[in-house]
Amino acid sequence: MGAEKMVCLVSRTGRQFQRYNKGRRQVVGCIPYRFKLSSDGKISDEVEVLVISSQKGHAMMFPKGGWELDESVEEAASRESLEEAGVLGNIEHQLGKWDFLSKSRGTYYEGLMFPMLVTEQLELWPEQHARQRIWMNVVEAREACRDWWMKEALDVLVGRLSSPMNQPKEEKTISISIETMC
Repeated sequence: MGAEKMVCLVSRTGRQFQRYNKGRRQVVGCIPYRFKLSSDGKISDEVEVLVISSQKGHAMMFPKGGWELDESVEEAASRESLEEAGVLGNIEHQLGKWDFLSKSRGTYYEGLMFPMLVTEQLELWPEQHARQRIWMNVVEAREACRDWWMKEALDVLVGRLSSPMNQPKEEKTISISIETMC
């Protein structure tokens, strides 16, 4: 019998441990991606990205959320992807940092985005009943994504993946434990 993976099925909530920079709440997100399999089962160079619905279901976006005081920026990005999209993977070099206006709160946030090469897609995850997840090609995802800054992050990722000279030399593998999640 193989070992079963345990995942906490409750998302972190509350903002008392959130990070701020110059009065702006810091949010961290990922663009989960994979290389599509061709009909003969070989990995192609066509990229697919995972978009999720907002909690209210009115918009599509990439997983993102608050960066908390007890975690590294990479851990926050990985946690948000697990909580909101139910995927695990390798966090790669940061795509950039954007200042944006929160539509719901009317305040400016600082958003940091990372690519995540997905290694596992879970059947059960914390926000599975609140969100839909859909794999799309880059063109579809750019069209579907609501936020301008996430579209810019996607453009950076596409540029990086299409040019071997721009790819970073190292990746960070982040392990998320049950203790971290709960």
